[in-house]
Amino acid sequence: MTAAIEDTAQDAPVLFESEPTDCGHLIGIMTLNTPKSLNALSVEMCQLLSQQLTQWQSDDQMVAVVLKGAGDKAFCAGGDIRKLYDSMSSSAPLPNPYATEFFGNEYNLYRQMHFYSKPLILWGDGIIMGGGMGLMAGCSHRLVTERTRFAMPEITIGLFPDASGSWFLQRMPAKTGLFLGLTGAMCNGNDALLANLAEYAVASSDYDAIIQRLKQSNWQSGADSTDKGHNNSAHNIVSRALAAQTVAELPASKLAAYWHPIQQLMNSGGLSDIDALLQSDEALAQLDKDFAADSWTQRAVATYRHGCPVTAALTHALYYKVADLSLEQVLYLETNVAVHCAANPDFKEGVRALLIDKDRNPQWSRSLAECLSAEGQEYIEQHFVSPYAKDEHPFGDWLGDESLCNQLVR
Repeated sequence: MTAAIEDTAQDAPVLFESEPTDCGHLIGIMTLNTPKSLNALSVEMCQLLSQQLTQWQSDDQMVAVVLKGAGDKAFCAGGDIRKLYDSMSSSAPLPNPYATEFFGNEYNLYRQMHFYSKPLILWGDGIIMGGGMGLMAGCSHRLVTERTRFAMPEITIGLFPDASGSWFLQRMPAKTGLFLGLTGAMCNGNDALLANLAEYAVASSDYDAIIQRLKQSNWQSGADSTDKGHNNSAHNIVSRALAAQTVAELPASKLAAYWHPIQQLMNSGGLSDIDALLQSDEALAQLDKDFAADSWTQRAVATYRHGCPVTAALTHALYYKVADLSLEQVLYLETNVAVHCAANPDFKEGVRALLIDKDRNPQWSRSLAECLSAEGQEYIEQHFVSPYAKDEHPFGDWLGDESLCNQLVR
């Protein structure tokens, strides 16, 4: 496959190419290019992606953009949080300047992607977690393969389902999103289709064939139309090209198999009621024997039991707080929570245990019972309050009136 290279530095963290179509237009290709770190998303990568999207937005020849990851293991396995960890000292101010830079660039990119007028096509092959899930949610056309594995595992590191997770977990059916946020359960391509995170199931060997279909499409009418409802819009041209690819057979969906016990579990009461069921093998078996006996469920439950109680409390609270918020309000709110997490002990302790010392034995600051006490509830609620001085929130201008969001989330 020939391509014009936009970025000639092959060791750059993101590579940019353009493929000419048969009718004289261009398909942009963005490749996350740090395969040794499973294409973990960094500040520099977010900045480069945003700059290129802005440039291609104003290029009339560019009709669609493909986003993929280098290597055959992962699209993007999350955020590159090592430098963020190093910034989380006891003397760091609130808000932490690097946390503002890290989450600010990440969330600005997600907003840009959600409102991008040209088709954004995700090649979602391999591992997709955390920040990669945010990129996935921001694309208009998502392809998954038999190798796709996705999760929001922040409960293991004392963060919360960030990267716009509050937005897309809310939009999964039967409260499966709340289950995934609490347990960090690893899911597959069929689960992504069910959970409104993907539209097309293809084989991992189909990438070149899909690019060829896009190149051979008739873009003459679609290049001038970004109206998704127009029959010959660029979005519909992409949809027809991707739908023409042979549908691949993917692993069976666990969410489809167990949506009913998951729905019952997540509607059993408040977080204390959900916790009581998740902590009891007997209670889970009474709920559904097959669900309780499945190794997939057992891994998810073990992750929850070993996970951070503050994360569980934040995840549950966010799930209900964002139900009626706009995307921009959700990103604003998540920024507040993320910056508070960077100042509080559990996030740093979780990263230490998993990625620094690798002892996998985090010492969390609070039990769930303490989180649910009156004092604990006050601590959890503090995470939602803006830590920025008036008019200094990085996304305050998205809302028009910052106080509106603060009123909505109380």
